[in-house]
Amino acid sequence: MAQISPKLLIPESFQVSRDDIAGQLGMIWELIKAPLIVPLLQLSVYICLAMALMLFMERVYMGIVIVLVKLFWKKPEKRYNFEPIQDDVELGSSNFPVVLVQIPMFNEREVYKISIGAACGLSWPSDRLVIQVLDDSTDPAIKLMVEQECQRWASKGINITYQIRENRTGYKAGALKEGLKRSYVKHCEYVAIFDADFRPEPDFLRRSVPFLVNNPDIALVQARWRFVNADECLLTRMQEMSLDYHFTVEQEVGSATHAFFGFNGTAGIWRIAAINEAGGWKDRTTVEDMDLAVRSSLRGWKFVYLGDLQVKSELPSTFKAFRFQQHRWSCGPANLFRKMVWEIIQNKKVKFWKKVYVIYSFFFVRKIIAHMVTFFFYCVVIPLTILVPEVNVPIWGAVYIPSVITILNSVGTPRSIHLLFYWILFENVMSLHRTKATFIGLLEAGRANEWVVTEKLGDAVKKAAEASKNKTNIKAPRKFRFKFTERLNTLELGFAAFLFLCGCYDFVHGKHNYFIYLFLQTISFFITGIGYVGTII
Repeated sequence: MAQISPKLLIPESFQVSRDDIAGQLGMIWELIKAPLIVPLLQLSVYICLAMALMLFMERVYMGIVIVLVKLFWKKPEKRYNFEPIQDDVELGSSNFPVVLVQIPMFNEREVYKISIGAACGLSWPSDRLVIQVLDDSTDPAIKLMVEQECQRWASKGINITYQIRENRTGYKAGALKEGLKRSYVKHCEYVAIFDADFRPEPDFLRRSVPFLVNNPDIALVQARWRFVNADECLLTRMQEMSLDYHFTVEQEVGSATHAFFGFNGTAGIWRIAAINEAGGWKDRTTVEDMDLAVRSSLRGWKFVYLGDLQVKSELPSTFKAFRFQQHRWSCGPANLFRKMVWEIIQNKKVKFWKKVYVIYSFFFVRKIIAHMVTFFFYCVVIPLTILVPEVNVPIWGAVYIPSVITILNSVGTPRSIHLLFYWILFENVMSLHRTKATFIGLLEAGRANEWVVTEKLGDAVKKAAEASKNKTNIKAPRKFRFKFTERLNTLELGFAAFLFLCGCYDFVHGKHNYFIYLFLQTISFFITGIGYVGTII
């Protein structure tokens, strides 16, 4: 039987060679490039340059103000009326106000003892201190351990109560709101809030409460975070650099110039009357702390940030926990901006320039523009201009502005200045998730109110390392919590492939040597994509 040619089974109209297909695609590309692709990409460049300039001016402004604050501004103790509360033998503890301490937690197996112990160790008269452990845990074993720890401290004379709810409605905001409804809280004037991994020093209340007692217009005193596990891995070092800038510059400038900044959700103490006047805790976004701060500020209340009052805490050391945290921290502010911008504009109690600061600087530039320009400009637009050489990006936008912004960001953590280059690449990777979360918040899409508690490892990693050292003679089988495929992040891997192709094209045809940056950024996206970032459990 004669062999039938495959060509006989295919219509002639489909018998097109690969060269013909490539030629047709090339022809289509040339047809749409000049009238469509080039103008759109050029417009994208202009928009990104405008956003970069906005962020640049914001960083320069913050840099100038923080220098002036450090050199010429009075410290908070001198700007406000500050008189330490003294122990009085005759009056006893009656000259101390009653303070409520709230510790919200959710399945905090590794750190619950640390926070409870630190709260119980606060230097404050025991009859003027009420401690609430607000436990929303779903694991019965953990709930039992937390309750027993509370009972242990109660047996030592500490006024500590263990509270649970039937459901987790409102998440953290719901737990805090429920705690304030208790009958004994009506005797409390102030409430200090500490997340489960925070450990305040014994003098925390003695250094913060006097600001509230002696200044009736102050609603909030915020302390600075310090990180006990900053040196655990490169991921925690990167986080330390970003958060140190936030506390050293952003919080300090906001406190000194407008007596306003975003409450960090923990390591702060509130006037309960201010919370009630602002409408209490609301769970309409994932940033209930920022929501309360903005609403209180619109009613004329002032905030004080104390940079030298520091509270130890823990950074998320696994990439999964960090991603969930960043989603919440990026989506929440954008969603809150959407819901409150008109209320801020219409407010008549706040001065015009404070409104400008809150809307433009606090929300628009820092919470929206900063994420978008980092991702779109440096991870999308610049790589695309390599494929479309007709579109040019000025060197001041591609190199000079990001360099200055990066240098200004380094002032918060001088010890990590040698990690600046790694920090840039990592921030570009994370800008992908932050931008996605920002759009979800602005559009109030499906995951806008997703709340995933940040996992804390406590001393678990250290204990595991010590245990393995003590069992050097026993070869235990290795246990993996996740399979390799479960650690893969397809979005990062997709961008790694895109940047790699752009880098290869620039290496062959380009003139600006962007391929050096693109290949390094490709490696960052790839490493993140395969999950080899942070502590791997």
